[in-house]
Amino acid sequence: MVRQQSSAAGVLALLQEPDPAFKQHALKALIPLVPQFWAEISEHIGDIEALYEANDFPKPARDAAALLASKVYYFLGEYEEALSFALGAGNAFQNEAATVGSEEYVETIVSKAIDRYIQARNDEKAGSEKIDPRLQSIIEAIFERCVKEGEFKQAIGIALESHRLDIISNIYSHTNDVSLLSYTMEGVLDTGFPLSYRDQVLRFIFPLFPTPTVGDASPHVHALTRLLVTLSDPEITIPFLTSLVANQQLLAYQIAFDLVEGGSQDYLENLRTSLPEGDEETKETYDKLRQILTGKESVKLYLEFLKRNNQTDLLILKNTKEALEPRSSLYHTALTLQNAFMHAGTTSDIFLRENLEWLALASNWAKFSATAGLGVIHKGFFEQGQVILGPYLPQDAGESNVGGANYSEGGALYALGLINAGCGSDVTSYLRETLKNAQGEVVQHGAALGLGIAGMGSKSAEAFDDLKNVLFTDSAVAGEAAGYAMGLIMLGTAAGEPVREMLQYARETQHEKIIRGLAMGTAFIYYSRQEEADETVKLLLAEKDPILRYGGVYTLALAYAGTANNDAVRRLLHIAVSDVSDDVRRAAVTALAFLLFKNPAQVPRVVQLLSESYNPHVRCGATLALGIACAGTGLQDAIDILEPMTKDSVDFVRQGAFIALGMILVEQSEAASPSFASTRAKYTKVIADKHEDSVARFGAAIGQGFIDACLQSRAGSSNTSAIVGMVMFCQFWYCWYPLAHCAALSFSPTGIIGLNGDLKAPKFDFVSNAKPSLFAYPSATKPPKKETATKVATAVLSTTAKVKAREKKKAAAEGETMDLDKADDADVEMKVDDSKDGDVSPINQLSDEGKPSTSKKKLEPSFEIKPNFSRVTPAQLAYISFPPEGRYQPVRTVTSSSKGGKASVPPSVRGAGLASEKYGGGGGILILTDLRPEEEAEYIELETPAIVPPPAEVTPAGVQATGAQPTGPHIALDESSPDAAPPEPFEYPFDNDT
Repeated sequence: MVRQQSSAAGVLALLQEPDPAFKQHALKALIPLVPQFWAEISEHIGDIEALYEANDFPKPARDAAALLASKVYYFLGEYEEALSFALGAGNAFQNEAATVGSEEYVETIVSKAIDRYIQARNDEKAGSEKIDPRLQSIIEAIFERCVKEGEFKQAIGIALESHRLDIISNIYSHTNDVSLLSYTMEGVLDTGFPLSYRDQVLRFIFPLFPTPTVGDASPHVHALTRLLVTLSDPEITIPFLTSLVANQQLLAYQIAFDLVEGGSQDYLENLRTSLPEGDEETKETYDKLRQILTGKESVKLYLEFLKRNNQTDLLILKNTKEALEPRSSLYHTALTLQNAFMHAGTTSDIFLRENLEWLALASNWAKFSATAGLGVIHKGFFEQGQVILGPYLPQDAGESNVGGANYSEGGALYALGLINAGCGSDVTSYLRETLKNAQGEVVQHGAALGLGIAGMGSKSAEAFDDLKNVLFTDSAVAGEAAGYAMGLIMLGTAAGEPVREMLQYARETQHEKIIRGLAMGTAFIYYSRQEEADETVKLLLAEKDPILRYGGVYTLALAYAGTANNDAVRRLLHIAVSDVSDDVRRAAVTALAFLLFKNPAQVPRVVQLLSESYNPHVRCGATLALGIACAGTGLQDAIDILEPMTKDSVDFVRQGAFIALGMILVEQSEAASPSFASTRAKYTKVIADKHEDSVARFGAAIGQGFIDACLQSRAGSSNTSAIVGMVMFCQFWYCWYPLAHCAALSFSPTGIIGLNGDLKAPKFDFVSNAKPSLFAYPSATKPPKKETATKVATAVLSTTAKVKAREKKKAAAEGETMDLDKADDADVEMKVDDSKDGDVSPINQLSDEGKPSTSKKKLEPSFEIKPNFSRVTPAQLAYISFPPEGRYQPVRTVTSSSKGGKASVPPSVRGAGLASEKYGGGGGILILTDLRPEEEAEYIELETPAIVPPPAEVTPAGVQATGAQPTGPHIALDESSPDAAPPEPFEYPFDNDT
C-alpha cells in the first residue's frame, strides 16, 4: 500500500542544497505536486524564480524552474505571470501538454497566449515594439496543430483576430475548401471587426474564390454576392460581372438580381454607368444587366407575384371595422394600417372601395394616414404611381385652399415615396419641386418623408439642401420630417459636415419634434459605420437633452446593426437600467433587436429580466425588441415571454406585446406554431372588447395586420430598407402614426420566381419536401353561424316518474284511459339505475373510444408540387428541390444550406438558423437554365395591374389624369360640391331637461 504524501516540505528542502543535482531533482519532483501543494510551494516562489534566472544553471533545469513557477502562478490566479514563465519554459511546456492531468492548465495558458499574441499584433500594427519570438513560436505551433488535426475553422478564427491573413491563404491552398472562405467572410462580417480591417479581409479573400459556374457546383455564389454588396465597390464588381458575361451570362443575370436585393441606390447607379457597352455579341447582355440593375425589373416581378398570390382575409378587416368606432381618429388609423399591411404590394384596394363611407370619416392626420396607406397597398407599382395618386396630389396651381385637403395632399406625396421605395430616381425631382413650392407644413411633411424614402441612400446633395431649407423654416411638423429625410438621403455615409449642421440646429431649436427628427436622422447617417460613429455616440449620450440621448441610442444600434457587438450590447443594457428618461430606457431595450437580429434565439434570454422590470417603459421596449429580432421565426421562447405581457396592467405594454406577437408569427401556420391559432383568437377578442383600452386595441389591430400580412418576409432582416423601415416604425410611439407605414419597407415577398435567359417566366414545377400544412396559409376566418332556438327536453325526477307509474297502474285496473304521456311528451325521465340505453358515463365513453374507427382518416402527403410564382416561406426554402429530370434548373442553389429530401422531418422554427439563411441568396428571383432549349416553351403571361380610379371615387369611369379633380366623395373635400342643406326647423323640449 502506497502512503499518500501529506506535504512537499521534504522536496522543497532540497532547493536549499548547494549541489545543483539536488536542486534539479527537486524541481522535477515538485512539478507534479503543484496541484496538491501549490499553497505550500508558493512560499518558495522566490527561490524558484532565482533558479530560473541563474545563468550558470543548465538549460533543462531552468526550463523546469520556469514551468514550476508558471504552474504555481496559475493556481494563484496570476495568469499573466503564469504565461510569462510558460514562455520561458520552452520544451518543458511542450512536454507538459502531453502530461495527463495538466489539460486545464495547458488550455488556459494557450488561450492567454493567443490573447496576448492578438494584442501584440494590434500593437505592432500601431508601430509598437515587435512580438516576443517565444510567443510567436507557440502560436505557430498552435496553427500547425490545428491544420494537422483538421481544426481549420479554429485556426481561421485565430488568424482573423491576429491579422494573419497568410494563414487563411495557406489553409485554403491546403484544403481547396470554398466553404472555409465563406466562413472567413461571415466571421469578419458578423463579429464586429473594424471597418477598415473588414474591407481589407474581404478584398484579400475575394480573389481566392474560384470563378462560379452554373448549378449546384458553386454554392459560394451567395457568399460572393454578400461580399460584393458589403464592399459596394464598382471597381471590384464590374470586372467580376464582365468575366461572367463571356461564358456565364445566366449567372451574371442572377448575381445582378441578387445585388439589387441588398445594394444601395448609389452603388447600383455607379454599376449601371460603369458597365461597358460591349461589342455586337455582348451588347444585348450588358443592356439586360443595366435593365436589371435599375431595380425596376425586380419590383415589377414581385408586384406580379403579390398580385397573383393575394390571400388576404377580408372578413378580418370587416370584423375590425364593425368593432372599432370609425369616428375615433385612433381607431380609424388602426384599421387603415391593418388594411395597408394586409394588402401591402398587392395593388388591391377592394376594402377601401367597399367602405367609402368609412373612408370619408377620416379627418386631419387620420386622412393623411388613409391616403398614405395607398402607397403601402400599391408599393412597387412605380409605373403608374402618379396616375393612381393623381386626384390627391397637389395640383399645378399649387396647394388646395379647401379645408382638410392639405392632409390628403401631404399623404399622397408620402404615398408616392412609399410606392417608389428602392427605385425612386424618377420621382425625386418631382418631390423636390413640390417640396420647394409647398407652403403648408402638412404638405411639406408628406413631401419630405416621400423624398427621404424614395431617395434612400442616394447621397443627393441637392435633395439634402432642399430639405435643409425646409428645416430652417423652424416649422415643427415639417422640420421633423425634414430631419428624418436628411438622414435617409445620406444613409450610411458617416458624413461629418451634415451631422455637424444637424446637431447644431437641434441644440438651437425649441421644437422637440425637430430635435427628434434630427437625432434619428443622425442615426441613419451612421448606419453600419461601426467605430466611425463612436465619437458622435459618445457626444450624444452625454447630452442633457433626453431626446438627443434617445438619438444616441439609435445611432449606436444602427452603427453596429447585425454585428452583436459585445461593447454595444453592454452599453445599451447599462442605459436601459440607468438613464433618468423613460423614453431613452425604452429605446435602449428596443435597440437591442437591431444588434442581435441575426441571432434571434439569444434575444429572449437577454431581455427576460427586462420584461419583468418595474418600469412599464422598459417592459414595452422588451416587447418590441422580441418582435423585431425574432420576426418571422415563430420562436416559442419569445412567445412564452410575450403572452403574459398581453395581460399587463399598463395599456401601452399590452399594445407592444400584441404588435410583437404579430411580427413573430408572420408566415407561420397552425401546424408549425402551436400559439398561432390562440393568438389570432386573442386579437379578435381584444379588438371586439369595448371595455379594453384604446391603445391596446390599436396594438391588437396592428398585430393582426402583421400576422395576416401574407407573403411578407420576416422584418428586421439584413437588408438596409428593412432595418430602416423598422426604426421608422418604432417612432409611432409618439402618436405620430404616419411613420408606422414605414413597416412596409420591411416586407419583401417570399417565393420562387423563375426566369429564363430572356427574362421571361416559363411554366415549370418544383418540389417542397415537407407536409403542405407546415407552410400553409392561415385558415380563413369563418363567418359567425346563426344560432336557431331548439326545444330543450325537460328533465323529470325519478320520484315523479314513479308516482306517474303508480297512477297508470291504478287507472288500468279501474279500466280508465289515463294517458299521462301525451300531456308530457317532451319530458325525459332521469333514471339512475337504468344504464342500458343512453348511458353517458365516462367509462362507457372510454370503451367506445378504444374501438377502431370505421372511417379512414385521409393521410397528408409528405411533399407538395408547386408551380412557378409560388409562395415559399424562408423556413420552407431548405425543403425546396428541383426534380433532376425537369427541363429548368436554377443557375445557383436555392439556399446556401439545402436539406432537400428530409421530407419527414418538420422544420424547426425555433432555431437561430432562420436568420442566417435569410440573407439574399434564399429563393426570390431565380435565373433558370433550359436543359431542352430545342422544345417550345410555355410562358406565364405577366399581367399589368389594371389602373383603376382611386378608391374614394364613386364611379370607376376610367383613369383620371394627374391634376383632374375627383367627381365623387373624396378624402379631400371637393371644391365643386354644393354646400350641405341646413337642418329642418325643430323645437327643443326644454321642459324635459333634468
